[in-house]
Amino acid sequence: MAAVGFLCLVGCGGTPESGLPRVRMAVGGQTQLVYLPTTLTERLGHFRAEGVDVTLTDFPGGAKALEALWGGSADVVSGFYDHTIQMAAEGRKLKAFVVMQRLPGLVLVVSPATQKKIESVKDLRGAVVGVSSPGSSTSLFLRYLLLREGVKLEEVSETGIGMAAAAIVAMESGKVDAAVMADPAFSLLEGRKGRLRVLSDTRTADGVERAFGAREYPAAVLYSTAEWMAANRAAAEALARAVRRSLAWMQQSKPEEIAAKMPPEFAGGDVALYTASIGRAMPMYSRDGRMPAGGPETVLRALRPVLPKVAAAQIDLADTFVD
Repeated sequence: MAAVGFLCLVGCGGTPESGLPRVRMAVGGQTQLVYLPTTLTERLGHFRAEGVDVTLTDFPGGAKALEALWGGSADVVSGFYDHTIQMAAEGRKLKAFVVMQRLPGLVLVVSPATQKKIESVKDLRGAVVGVSSPGSSTSLFLRYLLLREGVKLEEVSETGIGMAAAAIVAMESGKVDAAVMADPAFSLLEGRKGRLRVLSDTRTADGVERAFGAREYPAAVLYSTAEWMAANRAAAEALARAVRRSLAWMQQSKPEEIAAKMPPEFAGGDVALYTASIGRAMPMYSRDGRMPAGGPETVLRALRPVLPKVAAAQIDLADTFVD
């Protein structure tokens, strides 16, 4: 994005504390490693260094964060890129403007407390499966896997369990038979219960290829409405620069150094495991914040069988992101 003078006409204003333009950012599950670059950028001071005062508000899933954007309580969402395509099919324009993840980092895993014999996605018929929130990217991922394996959506009960402590409790208690999880919650659960049965793991390029037939799948991004982007182009550019600075800093830092910058409560009481999870997650993150070649097409292919409106729509993918 080319540099221009600061515009701040929509949802953005000077704050008494800093005098900088303010941006309200909704995060679809802040404790999860998929959104680590967002919090890290704030903790490193990169947002302010680039000239924006960002307030982060956490939500239990991407769908709730998107609701905040449409409701006017947020200017920007730290969420999954697939929502820009989903909304495009409904005639509502969203644009992603910096990519934080090249791999989704989602894991479909069987509950250690279930009484059902679940060895494959097909065995989820009749099961209760947890997602962060209905309509979120975790929900879309589950539905994609079910339909790919010939399981009808009505054959599975989907329920929202969040992505952090509540998700772990739901899995340990047997409230759900399986769930779509992300680190560090997944690793915390496995650390407490031992090796878990994983049905799909998109934390690695090999796992993404098995799930989606491609080695990269753009996931966590910053996005906003086309209207906000047009009125606040310089603010969006500043946000993108700040995140790219953090992505570069991550590539030069050890997992221990990254973990030390994050809020202590994000570790869930196990700093060593949290640090190890960050180390394993490093391949998921973008190095430069750019949209990977072919990434939008891969996401669209995954959404078409899941969302009838997407399947029926003519979507200009170039209009869903700014690179």
